[in-house]
This record gives sequence, structure tokens and C-alpha cells, in this order.
Amino acid sequence: MSILWQARFFTTVNHLRDLPRTHVPEIAFAGRSNAGKSTAINTLCNQKKLCFASKTPGRTQHINYFSIGGAHVGQHRKDETRVDEIRALLVDLPGYGYAEVPGAAKQHWNQLLGAYVQRRTQLAALVLIMDARRPFTDLDIQMLEWFAPTGRPIHCILTKADKLNRSECTDALRKAKAVLDSYVDDEGPLFPFSLQLFSALKRIGIEEADAAVQRLVGLDRDPIVDTGDTAGETDSEAYENTNTDANADTANAPAEAQANKPADAE
Repeated sequence: MSILWQARFFTTVNHLRDLPRTHVPEIAFAGRSNAGKSTAINTLCNQKKLCFASKTPGRTQHINYFSIGGAHVGQHRKDETRVDEIRALLVDLPGYGYAEVPGAAKQHWNQLLGAYVQRRTQLAALVLIMDARRPFTDLDIQMLEWFAPTGRPIHCILTKADKLNRSECTDALRKAKAVLDSYVDDEGPLFPFSLQLFSALKRIGIEEADAAVQRLVGLDRDPIVDTGDTAGETDSEAYENTNTDANADTANAPAEAQANKPADAE
């Protein structure tokens, strides 16, 4: 049984100032509203309703946190979570790119997404979820460019691989890798990355994605005993000390609308 199956809802936030004051590693899941992000998280955690997978994309309007560890009753039960025993947090970011989301919400998501992925010190890695038939849309590129300067790892999951034949799958991987390989400077790659195909329907790539998530937040290693040393301000405190409002760093959002409503939902 995967340790990810222990996932349970921890908290939800709508502003950076309300981010949890925890110090465990976080791994964020980002993607377009119709890329299958919620379904992928539910599949990895072996739960049907951990994340809300709607026929109407764009329903996730907050940052939702799910804890791994800290529970001492059977899987998926609702006993109290012991915060000091949480080992990692899975973070479901608002889906972006849905045309019918109101303009004010898009602007807020822009600020929330950009500031979180650029500034959250506890964020260990990003899982970028994309439809294998349409990898790296303009909005996916924007998310990638927000996160790339941090130098932290990115794992790309190309969902709905069951809708492609073998040659189309190979081509999708090749095109996605070419985009990721382009992020280099004089010293080499800007960030480490990994890439895979995935299908919740056909159960493709689940073990590979599980192993990647565990590796990126250290769940594949023995837990480190907390000494109580939490030097430095929390990320939400740092954000409050710099800017609690919109800023120019997040001027071009993945939350901006696309011209047409997506054909399929998560």
C-alpha cells in the first residue's frame, strides 16, 4: 500500500497570508482546468472524492492541502490529524484556463498561483499535469516560467494517454521533453525534471507517478525526527512582510480565460 493512500484533507486557503505555518515539504499539483488534475490526485491517493473532480472545470478556486502522515486510525477515517507527525503536504492548486470563470476570480487566482509557486519556501517540487493531446499550452508555459527560476524539480504528467495510440504517445513525450530541455542557461538546465504518460482510466503510469511524488518530498526515506527548530519566518509571514496585494510578478496568469470552453472536464 502506498503511503499516499494516507492522504486526507488538511486545510483550504484563499489568500497567501492564510497558508499553513507548517515546515514539512509540500508538492504542488498544477494544470489546466480540464487536464484531469483532480482525477490524477484521487487516483494516486486511492480515493474517489479527496479532490473534487467536476464536469464543470474551474470549480477549484482555492489552494487545498492534503496531509500525509499524522493519522492513527484506519485509512480514510476522520480521526484527528496530529500536525506534528505530518510528513508532507500535497497541494492542489486552482485549475487555470477556464473561459467562464469571472474576471475578478481570474485576477485573484493569478496573484495566488504566481505568488505561491514563486515564494513558498516549503514547496519542494511541482507536478505539472497536462492533457497528453495538448501538452504545454501557453498557460502551462506561464506556470512553468513562474516556477523555473526556483530551480526546484518539476515532474510532468501527461494525462489521458489512453486516448492516444503508441506513436502519438511517443510524439507527445518527445514534444514535451523538447520544451523542458529548452530551459537552460550557460551553467546548464535551470531545473531537474521528469516526464511520464498517465491514464486513470487504463491505470497507466500510476506506480511511476507515485514513486516520483514520494521521491520529490522524501517520503521514500525514513522520517526525520523533528527537533523543534523552526528557524526563520514562515512563508505566510514573509509574504505579509513584502506585499499582501497584487504585484507585477504575476501580471500574466494561467488563470486568464481561453477563447473557448474546454470540451472535456476533469
